Amino acid sequence: MIKRLFDLLLCLGVLAVLAMPILAVALAVRLTSQGPALYWSDRVGIHNRIFKMPKFRSMRVGTPAVATHLLSDPASHLTPIGSFIRKTSLDELPQLWSILKGDMSFVGPRPALFNQQDLIDMRTEKGIHNILPGLTGWAQVNGRDDIPIVQKVQLDSEYLQRQSLMFDIKILWLTFLKVVKRDGVSH
Repeated sequence: MIKRLFDLLLCLGVLAVLAMPILAVALAVRLTSQGPALYWSDRVGIHNRIFKMPKFRSMRVGTPAVATHLLSDPASHLTPIGSFIRKTSLDELPQLWSILKGDMSFVGPRPALFNQQDLIDMRTEKGIHNILPGLTGWAQVNGRDDIPIVQKVQLDSEYLQRQSLMFDIKILWLTFLKVVKRDGVSH
């Protein structure tokens, strides 16, 4: 209950501050590539339920719906501003909608793609599927794209055991520092 209230209040505050930049990014995506500004991907949420998660579209329309690292040449699928919005994490801003809706929290394990069965199975085995996925998480601030799935699941499991409001605030602060430094983003 406290976590949900924290998420809602923080989300409303962030939206108030970032409304204009969010609109600017949406416009930039539309002006630099064909297709919609948002990409809605099927993600695995709490209790392994599928939900639609929005992101600003950084890949060209028609790119296969797989984890970026599984594409043979990810850079060839990027829109003209795709690399920039990914490295700055601006592509993640529409997920504030998922937080408002209650499909996500600010902090939790990053939601798996619907077809990442190995990740889904490992998380289910450790009980991680019983918490809301997050915009950021303990695995995100400890390696993001640079660590293998097994290590991500270990970090997600550690978060499950340690979750608290103070731990979430620490993770949000570390996320802010990572985003500013553009640390741990490989595509």
